[in-house]
Amino acid sequence: MPKKKTKKCATKRMKMSATGKILYARAGKGHLNLCKSRKRKRNLRGMGVVNDADVRRLKVMMVS
Repeated sequence: MPKKKTKKCATKRMKMSATGKILYARAGKGHLNLCKSRKRKRNLRGMGVVNDADVRRLKVMMVS
């Protein structure tokens, strides 16, 4: 049986938290920030948690 390979695109975009949740960087804060409100930009800070429906599929992709 061949080894299971890690999808590099998934490991570069997401990371596992200490409790086992998958975190991702939120989109939409790279440019055109002048028209976005202060509250909207503040809420884009930090990492987001992946939806429960996608967790199983992404854990398979991130297997090393």
